[in-house]
Amino acid sequence: MKTLMIALVACLAFTSLAFAEETMGQKTEKTLETGKEKAKELASEAKVETKKAARKTKRMAKKGMHRVEEATCMEGDAACAAKKMKNRMEEGKDTTVDKMKDVKDEMSK
Repeated sequence: MKTLMIALVACLAFTSLAFAEETMGQKTEKTLETGKEKAKELASEAKVETKKAARKTKRMAKKGMHRVEEATCMEGDAACAAKKMKNRMEEGKDTTVDKMKDVKDEMSK
């Protein structure tokens, strides 16, 4: 009887009872949800970066056009200087507006 009891205790000691907190289906579902959230986040970031790049490209093209205009100006020194100053002010304004839009887009992600 004593050996039977020792054998029973030994068997129970080597077997552990473990219960899973989540089933495989639940783990898979959780992983999929995490993946979807990350994909949405990456898409949102890509959209913001694309908008930033588009704004910068537009500003650079406009700046290039202004430089060509200024280089070919033949209206006289005062008129050319006035046009140049107007162009610089417009470029500064565009840069400021675009930066504010970039910040707004970053905050709305």
